Amino acid sequence: MPTPTKSPHGQLIGYARTSTTDQKAGLAAQLRDLNAAGCTKVFHEELSSVATKRPQLDAALDYLREGDTLIVTKPDRLARSTLDLLQIAKGLEGEGVTLRILSLDLNTSTPTGKLMLTVLGGIATFERDLMLERQREGIAKAKAEGKYKGRAPTARRKAADVVRLKAEGMTGAAIAAQLGIGRASVFRILRSAS
Repeated sequence: MPTPTKSPHGQLIGYARTSTTDQKAGLAAQLRDLNAAGCTKVFHEELSSVATKRPQLDAALDYLREGDTLIVTKPDRLARSTLDLLQIAKGLEGEGVTLRILSLDLNTSTPTGKLMLTVLGGIATFERDLMLERQREGIAKAKAEGKYKGRAPTARRKAADVVRLKAEGMTGAAIAAQLGIGRASVFRILRSAS
């Protein structure tokens, strides 16, 4: 991928992220909002916020220059946690870059925006923690009642395809690539099938 040219002073740069490729509508909505906000360049990716690396976020942060503004639609599209959000905002501030969060009408170029970022980041984390706690309680209750089955493993659902493709002469690596599962899963299925 070619290195982007330096952005001119005062450019509006957007960043959009969805957790999975199944959330196409969410990504489209973010891109629409970022374009409506006047972004001249938008970086976007489809991966979980807990992913170790977010290459497009890294590219956006590298692209930004003093006087630019990074625009996101919501805080959770940018950061994994309140701490992550505050660290990103502090890094941007150190580079002379403003952060705007459209859903909150927040702009870190103002003292009020900086205060609101800290407060709202804390509230978002609190709400997420409450949601996860309720989810854990619901799962525990369902397990106790014998109603919780969990999700079916992806590779096991594709066992018949694995066996068929192997019989057609494909290698384990090629099967894994075609079906979107791990090589170890392919070989585990083939061992159990023989």
